[in-house]
Amino acid sequence: MSQFPADSVGLVTPQRQTFSEPLQLACGRSLANYELVYETYGQLNASRSNAVLICHALSGHHHAAGYHSPDDRKPGWWDVCIGPGKAIDTNRFFVVSLNNLGGCHGSTGPSSINPDTGKAWGAHFPMIVVEDWVNSQARLADHLGIRQWAAVVGGSLGGMQALQWAIAYPERLRHCVAIATASKLSAQNIAFNEVARQAILSDPDFRDGDYAAHGLVPKHGLGLARMVGHITYLSDDAMGQKFGRELRSDELKYDIKGVEFQVESYLRYQGQEFSQRFDANTYLLMTKALDYYDPARAHGGDLARTLEPVQARCLVMSFSTDWRFPPSRSRELANALIAARKDVSYLEIEADQGHDAFLLPIPRYIQALSSYMNRIEVDA
Repeated sequence: MSQFPADSVGLVTPQRQTFSEPLQLACGRSLANYELVYETYGQLNASRSNAVLICHALSGHHHAAGYHSPDDRKPGWWDVCIGPGKAIDTNRFFVVSLNNLGGCHGSTGPSSINPDTGKAWGAHFPMIVVEDWVNSQARLADHLGIRQWAAVVGGSLGGMQALQWAIAYPERLRHCVAIATASKLSAQNIAFNEVARQAILSDPDFRDGDYAAHGLVPKHGLGLARMVGHITYLSDDAMGQKFGRELRSDELKYDIKGVEFQVESYLRYQGQEFSQRFDANTYLLMTKALDYYDPARAHGGDLARTLEPVQARCLVMSFSTDWRFPPSRSRELANALIAARKDVSYLEIEADQGHDAFLLPIPRYIQALSSYMNRIEVDA
């Protein structure tokens, strides 16, 4: 009997691909060579028509489903949606999930060694944006022999990548699934990202991004950045239901520096845990990539005109209490697709969990995503 659930992809092993052809970046610089770490689930069919690309959000990575070891406490970050019989059914689809360039989970990024110096790139790693990620993903698809994705799927920052795929490589995907996302960030969103970056930049251990050379980690700043971000990922209802004003003890301590409310303890734990597994320079890069994405800028802000090249059928989904990427932004995207005369379905899910809802097993959400994915035709 398997030690894993029947609907799990089970044990998975990350793969690594090196690219020696220089990648020209939007910032004007280039990477002479780089590596991408990725995982695959399911089998690629003979016609190579059943491949699905999963694009991750800010703090995500290649490990989207299954387990790296029987001792793993948790499966991949989107295991709720990927596996045999799940919404993204690995009995039907060949699923590819990668760690983006600039990441800190194996793909070339700020913590990688710069071949020109023999030291970690650190703050000298070039700026990477959504367009660069999609271009590097296209090269990975070429390596895998995938000329066209059945679907490109992503939530949050991953949804921006799915949208960019549909714009930049219209003939290379049949479906675009953009969840809890937007075509550009609001001023409020950019402001939250800036506060998070300033928390990192002002940490004395940051050392202008070269902390690794000094044997340091800006844990305090990175932890604060995560605390700010985490607040925005949850709704007020979710916070209230989970913590309310519950105290950690029976009486107030009247200690300004103390941790008296359960929500304070939770946020400090989240910040501390995150600072031990994520790279500060990567966090800076990823938040800037979020801020910069605005494909309509090239067309004077006309999103419908920007979407004219799109050939894929699109599914846009939002969540009622998501105030980081509110339903109004998803409706803006859906309406622009309609104005561009594209095939688009839009659904707003009633959910109390805020932005993080796209990661959770909310029945109506899972059912809707399953229904859409099940209608995607693949050759035998």
